[in-house]
Amino acid sequence: MTDILNDQTSDEKEAIIVENPFHTARLKPKRKGKKPPKLLAVVHQSGCTGCEVCIQGCPVDSIELVPGPNPENPQFQQMVEIDLSRCIGCQNCSQDCPWETITMYEHDDAFTAWSNETLSSELYVSEEKVDDLKKKVIGE
Repeated sequence: MTDILNDQTSDEKEAIIVENPFHTARLKPKRKGKKPPKLLAVVHQSGCTGCEVCIQGCPVDSIELVPGPNPENPQFQQMVEIDLSRCIGCQNCSQDCPWETITMYEHDDAFTAWSNETLSSELYVSEEKVDDLKKKVIGE
């Protein structure tokens, strides 16, 4: 599976997006199976209310909360995102979402859809953010 996603920044230049190695989701077991799933789920975050209904139906715990923009009240305007490296393509989340904001995409198309539909991500971040997180962990 590809760990790198391309995303357009506000300056319209390419930013390299990688898996956040410091996210707690990285402590969960890896997806089993030799072949990637045919379909992957992508959240259209502009319509997501953060209701968490989809989280309850995910059999592999691949849906994570993205806190809202205010650190003093992270539950306000929270959203969800799906860990593409863990999603098994079962379609439970897309069927459970009361707002119909989760769509299933062919495996290769999911990465493009993710970059178009994701407003905020904690699972996949810029290389610069990973470098900043490394510095915080090391204590520089």
